[in-house]
Amino acid sequence: MAHRLSETIIASLARWCGRLHQVNARSALFDVYGDHLLSRGGAAPVAALVRILAPLEIAGPAVRTAISRMVRQQWLVPVVLTDGPGYRLSPRAELRLADAASRIYRSGIAAWDGRWHLLVLDHVPTRATRERVRTGLGYLGYAQLRDDTWISPRSSSEVDGLLSSEGVRARRFRADHDGDQAALTSTAWDLDGLALAYSRWLDEAETIVTGLPAEPSDRDAFVVRSKLVHGWRKFLFRDPGLPHEVLPPRWPGRDAAAFFDSVAARLLPGAGRYVDACLRPKGEIHG
Repeated sequence: MAHRLSETIIASLARWCGRLHQVNARSALFDVYGDHLLSRGGAAPVAALVRILAPLEIAGPAVRTAISRMVRQQWLVPVVLTDGPGYRLSPRAELRLADAASRIYRSGIAAWDGRWHLLVLDHVPTRATRERVRTGLGYLGYAQLRDDTWISPRSSSEVDGLLSSEGVRARRFRADHDGDQAALTSTAWDLDGLALAYSRWLDEAETIVTGLPAEPSDRDAFVVRSKLVHGWRKFLFRDPGLPHEVLPPRWPGRDAAAFFDSVAARLLPGAGRYVDACLRPKGEIHG
């Protein structure tokens, strides 16, 4: 028997989206490609993408505009599919989304060896370049210790591409910190703000998930899971997967991660069925 999202869940999602900002088409496309389409060949017809995103209240014109932007940015490549014109992930996008998935679901991340990866940048001449480098390094898990020095518990395979594209040179070091590791971490990252963000995310997520029926429809599983993934993915810009050795005891990120893992796994089969239905030529969606 099909169920629909209750008014309580819809209201909670609306409040959450108000804080996180409404899911825009470009972010939603990244989520769908990374969470579903990457494992399904990495390509989809435009019509199917529009059908997939419709329950997230993203209109067709917004989807098409976002696709055009992602093509210009070399995240997507146009292809001709059996069901019509579509778009495939570029090799660069596949690398980025595979890395994002490993961080979101914490798979394949090696234990921390106790050493930090340091980047010391040469002079970056323009404000626009500095901002792009700052945003890019932040996403890749680096925090700024001072104007030209960035630190991360792990190196990223995308650093070379980022710096090369911006014409920035850097010296790289693997370093031991002779001092209080927790103090260094709290200097580089806003741990108080991050802890609060994890606690707030968990409170809202628990409210939404508690209101779900035991057997939600495939469409509703997709909607709720998409909102949870979208909110959780934002932590990629704030938390590089900081090792437990350098975090305070009773860190709220641990409970939030455990809850996310459990719910994401529970809702994945239904969400996947919804996506598969949308990928069929007529989008015959059941549930």
